[in-house]
Amino acid sequence: MAESPVGTIRPDIHSMIRVNQAGEYGAAQIYKGQLAVMGDHAPDSGAIHHMAEQEQVHLDAFDKMIAERGVRPTVLQPFWKVAGYALGATTATMGPRAAMACTAAVETEIDAHYQEQLEALETENEPELSKMIAKFREEELEHKETAIAAGAEDAPGYPILSAAIRLGCRVAIGLSKRV
Repeated sequence: MAESPVGTIRPDIHSMIRVNQAGEYGAAQIYKGQLAVMGDHAPDSGAIHHMAEQEQVHLDAFDKMIAERGVRPTVLQPFWKVAGYALGATTATMGPRAAMACTAAVETEIDAHYQEQLEALETENEPELSKMIAKFREEELEHKETAIAAGAEDAPGYPILSAAIRLGCRVAIGLSKRV
């Protein structure tokens, strides 16, 4: 096991860091895809830019933690780059509400994922990771609220679109923990 500033890192902590870095990477790609289609003059482009900037901060923090702690990133990163961008571009092509539906669905799963991690970290001596996850979870919830306020639930086919994206997120989380 690798040494960290707080002692030996358990494999489940490695998994948390790896999956969180992969998720933030995928989220950054989703917003890149959305902005590539919608441009800077779409009604929600300001909100999307803001969320993209926050996701980049999250990604940079997990990239740093991966390097400092010697955690192996997921080998699926090239796939998440393409899949995230394609998801963002596709939902943006469907319209601003569908783009926001994508954000609402993704953030619903990320909220549950981060909450599960915070509960698991209650018995660990990982104050830096716990604090980071708690802060990022709050920002992800803000993204979800922004998306809902922008009409995410009014997107055509919202229940099906949301369910499909949420399922994809759960699959991505499961794979990125291990691979």
